[in-house]
Amino acid sequence: MTTRMVLDTAGKDVTDMLRTAGLRPTRQRVSLAEILYSKGDRHVSAELLHEEAVDADVPVSLATVYNTLHQFTEAGLLREVAIEGNKTYFDTNVSDHHHFFIEGENRVIDIPGEGVGIGKLPTAPEGMEVVRVDVVVRVREKR
Repeated sequence: MTTRMVLDTAGKDVTDMLRTAGLRPTRQRVSLAEILYSKGDRHVSAELLHEEAVDADVPVSLATVYNTLHQFTEAGLLREVAIEGNKTYFDTNVSDHHHFFIEGENRVIDIPGEGVGIGKLPTAPEGMEVVRVDVVVRVREKR
């Protein structure tokens, strides 16, 4: 189970958060973290974060944004939410929870509280353990 690292925007800054997570607070990491965590819990794609960085005059390539998001995920600062094979979102809320994917809007939102119950899990293969179960419920406007 992942422990959620909380960013206290009123006190603890992103430099401390990165150091606590074992990451060197480079200028680009600090800038991207400030953009990511300044708006509370949210789900972002690499493309959206890159666009926000460009709008904030942060000189960073899309490849660097991808690398940074994966480094933050490995350090426990983000949670990766895969939607199909080709679309990935990064969630600033790393607590155990599930997601709605809103089709047509390409938007991910948290399922509140205990909104999903998992009845029975298969036995993990020998030498393996279940780490987490991710449920993505696809929704759309009623027709």
